[in-house]
Amino acid sequence: MTEMQKLYLLVPLAPLFGAIMAGLFGKVIGRAGAHTVTILGVAVSFVASLVIFQDVQAGNVFNGNLYTWATSGDLKLEVGFLIDSLTTMMMLVVTFVSLMVHIYTIGYMSEDPGYQRFFSYISLFTFSMLMLVMSNNFLQLFFGWEAVGLVSYLLIGFWYTRPTAIFANMKAFLVNRVGDFGFLLGIGLVAAFAGTLNYAEVFAKANELAGMTVPETGWPLITAICIGLFIGAMGKSAQVPLHVWLPDSMEGPTPISALIHAATMVTAGIFMVARMSPLFELSETALSFVLVIGATTALFMGFLGIVQNDIKRVVAYSTLSQLGYMTVALGVSAYSAAVFHLMTHAFFKALLFLGAGSVIIGMHHDQDMRNMGGLWKYMPITWITSLLGSLALIGFPFLAGFYSKDMIIEAVHLSHIPGAGYAYFCVMAGVFVTAFYSFRMYFLVFHGKERFGKAHDDHHAHDAHAHEDDEHGHDEHHHGLAPGQKPHESPWVVTLPLVLLAIPSVIIGYLAIEPMLFGEFFKGVIHFGENHTAMRELAEEFHGAAAMGIHGLTSVPFALGMAGVVTAYVFYMVAPAIPAAIMRTFKPIHTLLENKYYFDKFNELVFAGGARLLGKGLWKVGDQALIDGMVVNGSAKFVGFIAQLSRLFQSGHIYQYAFSMIIGVFILLTFWFNRG
Repeated sequence: MTEMQKLYLLVPLAPLFGAIMAGLFGKVIGRAGAHTVTILGVAVSFVASLVIFQDVQAGNVFNGNLYTWATSGDLKLEVGFLIDSLTTMMMLVVTFVSLMVHIYTIGYMSEDPGYQRFFSYISLFTFSMLMLVMSNNFLQLFFGWEAVGLVSYLLIGFWYTRPTAIFANMKAFLVNRVGDFGFLLGIGLVAAFAGTLNYAEVFAKANELAGMTVPETGWPLITAICIGLFIGAMGKSAQVPLHVWLPDSMEGPTPISALIHAATMVTAGIFMVARMSPLFELSETALSFVLVIGATTALFMGFLGIVQNDIKRVVAYSTLSQLGYMTVALGVSAYSAAVFHLMTHAFFKALLFLGAGSVIIGMHHDQDMRNMGGLWKYMPITWITSLLGSLALIGFPFLAGFYSKDMIIEAVHLSHIPGAGYAYFCVMAGVFVTAFYSFRMYFLVFHGKERFGKAHDDHHAHDAHAHEDDEHGHDEHHHGLAPGQKPHESPWVVTLPLVLLAIPSVIIGYLAIEPMLFGEFFKGVIHFGENHTAMRELAEEFHGAAAMGIHGLTSVPFALGMAGVVTAYVFYMVAPAIPAAIMRTFKPIHTLLENKYYFDKFNELVFAGGARLLGKGLWKVGDQALIDGMVVNGSAKFVGFIAQLSRLFQSGHIYQYAFSMIIGVFILLTFWFNRG
């Protein structure tokens, strides 16, 4: 094993070591020991990722197997790494955001009795995500896929004495299993028809697979594989209709909202589809399906962000909408634009989540934006960093989100894939919606009159999740500022990650757009079909990051974004009676949005209700009637019946026994002679 291969191993194993130390020996090493060992592990992983990134930029890619787990006929099940530009970019994003979250957690979870357990979980999550992005085969990809799902289940339900947290983590687990069923079918078809699970070998056979059909159905095999794989991405990356778990997952502590729902787990599906570009390029049907699902998610999840009052849920719906944008880019074959937006979004969305967490700390764990206002005076670092994050999110020129989001909109505009017209409308309308809900949150939290430190009406966001106090001292849905009490800026372990995340949120788009989208960065990693020309046309129009930023100031998306900001300012700072009047006038639409398009109700009625009916039927018919009634009680009754019969022959009279013997001998002899 070479020195560089040892470094590859160090990247996932360092966080795993930290997770084991904090998880198994947390009581021995204490709180300081737990956060030291896990932060050190992730820091080592980040530094090693930087070294590997530079090595890959120098032209040294690696694709090899480290360990053969099992062999079944010609099919080998192996553990291996594929280290190229896409992998190293993901490694840097995962380890950097994870490092910021680890540092932030010291301040955020300082009062929580599960401190060591939390550090163990987030470090284990980092290991799982790194195994996913570094894999060179479908087996290891699936291992990482399921591992991040398991750890997210543990993190969402971290406060396990809360009924709402338990409900949320079970919901996340079950919805992801639905997606994983499609994912497994896709992997199964690959294994069955390609005879291998290794990426490079599968991609080499891609054209051969494109000529095959699924037996008994006549469906094109490549379309079935791609749609199966994308259904897995729909679950993990929360696309309609498998999006329902992500807003509820806000029940977990804020640091994991930033880690799971901004930078890593939810982007696993986007990464996976980009990695599978040689397959998706061969199926326009699959691309069209991806495009329509992404466009629907981008716009309709944005609408839901408008009616939320819980600060974390606004950011959660924003994440859903931005994941829709990434999925739209995948659907128009702009894989590099999707991955570019994945990277920029990771920084500014983690910043917004951690900023929301800082506000929650300052507000003594009140999450309702209607109880805030005027916080800029008390929390200047949180205010400035949140403003930068919000501007990056709405695509303000020269900030990170502008470059990635504008490229997606332009790619959709140039695309000829079926559904591109609908997608273009959705992403353009989404620009206004995003700006409106982002700055609604910003203005309600940081500006206007102070609405805290007094007795409120019972309109708290946490009333929707009313539950009893538990032994966890750090319950986000309780508390709030006492009358006369003022908010305060968070400690440095909370504000330092905000500042460090704000820097890439501002500059990373400007620096990275040229090499990532129009340079050699993804050469040989991401593939474009001959007939999918959107990115090639964009390359001809691109004249540098500075020129694009200046042009952006006169573009339609910029005008729409600014219109959203001004509308939010007028509605919530100048004339708050307007949104109240609109809500009364369009009550049915507001009710529809409040109930999240009734997706949850539908799932509870059809799937949960159907499962309940099926369970009741199995219990009544299968358990009670067949098993208990016939098998258990029936056999007991049959034995009892035989016993009752045999009692008739047990009278205790000798003459009756003699008579029975004679009758028995007579029957035997009759039977014997008849046979003869």
